[in-house]
Amino acid sequence: MTHALSYTPEADPGVRTLPADASSAARPYPGTFIAFEGGDGSGKTTQIKLLADALTERGYSVLVTREPGGTDIGEKLRALVLEHGNGEIDPHTEALIFAASRAAHAHQKIRPALEAGQVVLCDRYIDSSAAYQGAGRGLDIDTVVNLSRWATSNLLPDTTILLDVPLAEGRSRAGARGAADRMESADDTFHRTLHTTFQQLADANPERYARIDGARPIEDVHKDVLAAALGSIA
Repeated sequence: MTHALSYTPEADPGVRTLPADASSAARPYPGTFIAFEGGDGSGKTTQIKLLADALTERGYSVLVTREPGGTDIGEKLRALVLEHGNGEIDPHTEALIFAASRAAHAHQKIRPALEAGQVVLCDRYIDSSAAYQGAGRGLDIDTVVNLSRWATSNLLPDTTILLDVPLAEGRSRAGARGAADRMESADDTFHRTLHTTFQQLADANPERYARIDGARPIEDVHKDVLAAALGSIA
């Protein structure tokens, strides 16, 4: 079995596979799917907004969305899994909640937008589950990723933009935003594991990943993000 970090499609009758290089001419839809990944405080929200504005100015129809969330049921599941006060959520339950949210998101929102020719900018996707529920929570990464691949009918991003920020800087940025959610409030060991896993994902998927230094000034980061996005759309 191919390790899930490589995202190589498998001959699984329960999964409709896409090519390993999802940016190839074999895309099954006219739109472009760009996911953003990175640790907390990496600047994803800021860069997604800047990119959406830049693409809209160039005449593209853009959908900005996020995970968990993106649909009515997804936002309810987001509140359940991220807000404090919902009782203990064990790793297996957490993984299933994220997969359920992702299933609704992929089928109800992302795929229809791609079929309509839109550029979809998604704040987190399957790789976040590989990092958070897989490596971070100590679950088997292959199982976690393949669960989401099944849930989404194997809808993979054409490009994944990793905003790479040193752990300490990301934690400082996230802390400056105010009250931390369940994920953000985890300890440094957890977040160090996430950072390492995102690096491993980028290394294992060079055809899909654009790794961008997110510690630089916002406009410098934006220029590289825009270049990566335009390269994917082309």
